[in-house]
Amino acid sequence: MKHVDMQSPVSFFANVARLPHKGLPVVIEADAAQRAALAEAHGLLSVEAYRAELLVTSWKRNGVKVSGRVEADITQACIVTLDPIEAHVEEPFEALLLPEDSKLGRQGFEGGGEILLDADGPDSPETFSGDTIDVGALAEQFFGLAIDPYPRKPGASIGTDDDTGPAENEFQQKLRSLLRKS
Repeated sequence: MKHVDMQSPVSFFANVARLPHKGLPVVIEADAAQRAALAEAHGLLSVEAYRAELLVTSWKRNGVKVSGRVEADITQACIVTLDPIEAHVEEPFEALLLPEDSKLGRQGFEGGGEILLDADGPDSPETFSGDTIDVGALAEQFFGLAIDPYPRKPGASIGTDDDTGPAENEFQQKLRSLLRKS
């Protein structure tokens, strides 16, 4: 059986047990192999440039805050014509992480009461184990969320004309013929 490596193409492990007081700045610029792996992982034709600028800081008692921005130049396939479309992705983000044994992470879930969530508010903290966090994989997640899932070339549309054209399939032709007879 083939071993599947789930590591991000742009992985960067930050040691959160020894963070500097002002935080740990991290800059990730993907090389050609990493960009090709990102394109494959996200269903893109290509990734021409990828850069993530992050700041990893302590948060609360044992938590970690990762904030920054991910920018990329990508090429996607139009969902209508399949022609290549170039796009620029720029996504600022902020994520909070807590050790998996943190009481702060379980707060509100043990009492059995209601939990109020604000859709526009900050996300709940994620958990981590050990002394390292893959901040590169975290940046890649936000990169993936920023990609347009339905890219469309300007002016491209699915034709809904009433005339019978060469692109009309056999079923549509038979249906149209039956409707004319009734």
